[in-house]
Amino acid sequence: MENQIKKLVEVDKSLVVKLKVLSAFENLSVKALMEKAIVEYVKKKELERFDRLSETEKEDLGLLLLMQQADKEDFVSEDDVFKILDE
Repeated sequence: MENQIKKLVEVDKSLVVKLKVLSAFENLSVKALMEKAIVEYVKKKELERFDRLSETEKEDLGLLLLMQQADKEDFVSEDDVFKILDE
């Protein structure tokens, strides 16, 4: 994980036992199992949120993602932009 944040999380004893059993079945440490569970939960919530977006919001999000992937060092002249838009 690139950016790690350490937090103190209180977990009751019954959950700790369940985590230990699951981690044994998954052949993972309890920490790795919790990280995996959190990642899966976040992905699920992101997909649920995406499914609730309108078509316009989905297009806006797609454009934002494309813009984030763009090379910020690559420049195009204003004339070139208008030529492409006129096509």
